[in-house]
Amino acid sequence: MGEVELRKLRDQAAASGQSFDRVLLTRGVDEAGVLRAFAADLDMEFFTEFQGVQVPKTFVEHVPLSFARAHDMVGVAMDGQDLVVACAHPLDIHPQDDLIAMVPCGVRFALARRADITELVNRAFRHRADGVDDALDDLEDTDIAGLAAEIEESEDLLDVANKAPIIKLVNSVLFQALKLRASDVHFQPYTDRMQVRFRIDGILYDMEAIPKNAQEAITSRIKVMGRMDIAERRLPQDGRASIRIGDGEVDVRISVVPTAEGERCVLRLLDKTARSYDLEHIGLDSENLKTLRHYINFPHGIVLVTGPTGSGKTTTLYGGLTEISTGEKNILTIEDPVEYQLDGISQVQVNAKKGLSFAAGLRSFLRQDPDVMMVGEIRDLETAEIAIRAAITGHLVFSTVHTNDAPSTVTRLIDLGLEPYLVSSSLVLVIAQRLVRTLCPTCRTWKEPNEQETATLRAVGIEREMLKEGQFAHSPGCEDCFHSGYQGRTAIYELLPMTETLRELVMNNVSAAELKRAAIQSGMRTLRQDGMQKVIRGETSPEEVMRVTQLDLI
Repeated sequence: MGEVELRKLRDQAAASGQSFDRVLLTRGVDEAGVLRAFAADLDMEFFTEFQGVQVPKTFVEHVPLSFARAHDMVGVAMDGQDLVVACAHPLDIHPQDDLIAMVPCGVRFALARRADITELVNRAFRHRADGVDDALDDLEDTDIAGLAAEIEESEDLLDVANKAPIIKLVNSVLFQALKLRASDVHFQPYTDRMQVRFRIDGILYDMEAIPKNAQEAITSRIKVMGRMDIAERRLPQDGRASIRIGDGEVDVRISVVPTAEGERCVLRLLDKTARSYDLEHIGLDSENLKTLRHYINFPHGIVLVTGPTGSGKTTTLYGGLTEISTGEKNILTIEDPVEYQLDGISQVQVNAKKGLSFAAGLRSFLRQDPDVMMVGEIRDLETAEIAIRAAITGHLVFSTVHTNDAPSTVTRLIDLGLEPYLVSSSLVLVIAQRLVRTLCPTCRTWKEPNEQETATLRAVGIEREMLKEGQFAHSPGCEDCFHSGYQGRTAIYELLPMTETLRELVMNNVSAAELKRAAIQSGMRTLRQDGMQKVIRGETSPEEVMRVTQLDLI
């Protein structure tokens, strides 16, 4: 960035009243790079890793959650008598002064990325009262009859003052869900109650039980949020809402389905602030990362990601698109639905009612002078044929398919009706992936395996001599991880580059099993083998790897 442009940005910051660092970040400059430069200039520490960091009690007890979220600040350590606070905006002086006045000790500021701070804030305030119990206590029969039907463009969950008890309860449940990193919130009706359940790291947990007499009011409130018809109770409905926590925006996809016990609501939470689409942070080891980077920079061909629903395929594709989105390429995507907005990339949503299918969207993309295209999923022959034609005519195409592993993806395309020679000439890389829960860093310990644990390790292909110093990582469970032993998720990968040998085999229409044997001989590491490496490194458990991978048939 030149001196003239920097001067312009400084003038813009002065005119808008925003701090210089915030204006820099709105220009799409790398956040970590900006903060590193400020850290060096202001002689401040820059935190890149918060694994296992415990937020000091002083911070949690004296700083309100709304303040921490709104100003992106979190306590990371006690340095003698001083509290070390990581912040994402080094030039926001007033919030820093406010924080100094809040805590009964000295404060030293450091810098960290906003996404890292958000994640640590969520973890730190997890055990504070969420207001759910208070909201449940406030529920009275008289409140349930009259339900506020107005909703702002973007509801702020922290603003519960002067709200009706039903609204307060729904907001408090969603707030608690976001603090616990839940991806989905279920309101499930039973004969005697309405059960709230959270899906955290892929596993459902029962939370609060809401009195049955509040069920209809809760459902109506959720329908109002999603702009649905509150009088329609016999048909399924879908809606969307946008909610805020401080200045963080969260998209909510809402589904309501009628059941025998009443209407069941499921809310999918898409937290824009806590998401990172960076290939270095999604679980790829150095070798796989190098391979993936090599192929996503190809001028043309098809890169396919495969795995079951909820295995992180979209995140991997978004990571790849973000990496190659430099402004020099025209990138178009067609998705069902568009989950997250990506800067500099034109994203189109499938609309079946209006006739906008994957195939129709992809066909029109070819007239938009694209360099790179992403199609959400290859479901049928028509979409597959257009994707292949685009790849052969000089475009790079990203997409997903539903198969068990990388080699069977090739045979699946042929089963759809594609000619083997077209598949072999256009396909450049197939990525199979699964999500595994990672061990809780708070309670993780290293220990020597007993007989039963040795047998479990052996079941995923790990012998004792393969372990570091004969020990493996184990998390017995603590408050931080709901006593599950796990916190967060990472992905395991199987990368299949199309070599000349494999292309010839595809042309000869061989089976998936033969393709797999040839791929392993040429150096492909299977899902289970990648999982083994993560167990040896102490990232996950052998049980998790066994849960998500099938036996490798060689």
